[in-house]
Amino acid sequence: MNVLGIYGSPRKGGNSDLLLDQALQGAREAGATTEAVYCRKLRISGCIECGACEATGQCVIDDGMQDVYPLLRQADAIILAEPIFFYGAPAQTKALIDRAQAEWSRRLLGKKTKEERKVYDGGRGYLIAVGATQGKNMFVCVELEAKYFFDALDMSYEGGMLIRGVEAKGGILEHQQTMQQAHDLGRAIAGQAGRS
Repeated sequence: MNVLGIYGSPRKGGNSDLLLDQALQGAREAGATTEAVYCRKLRISGCIECGACEATGQCVIDDGMQDVYPLLRQADAIILAEPIFFYGAPAQTKALIDRAQAEWSRRLLGKKTKEERKVYDGGRGYLIAVGATQGKNMFVCVELEAKYFFDALDMSYEGGMLIRGVEAKGGILEHQQTMQQAHDLGRAIAGQAGRS
């Protein structure tokens, strides 16, 4: 089992980072191998919607995303962790998600029918999202975005953790039950069968 953690926060050591650290630690303790991608360290552009990937399933932009694509494909499970910015994903995370358009094109080339695309052969995807407010609809956009990001990767979206009311850097450390929940999530992910 190979679990990839995508650190979506522009803030090093922030709350979503700390939760993902716990989840990946739990996965390793349960026997998984883990890898990490830090969106804030990537030098990538957004998708330029050139359409080149539609013919090949490969993105033609030669930047740091070319190192990320193999990690996305090799993962049996992906945990995307991000803070909420204006009820959405941070720009750094959104750029990576948008560049998954090439993976969607790759999936369409391999799975021609809607029936084929209802089956997920790439594994499972999970979301950890942390927001400062108690807003009722705070996670609506990021959950939909995560679902379709994982769909592009041929992965099912399995839910995860959506945490409200935590803003200060490191504030999540005051919520030990939530930290334990992240650890347990990682262990559970690693304990599941790899690909669907």
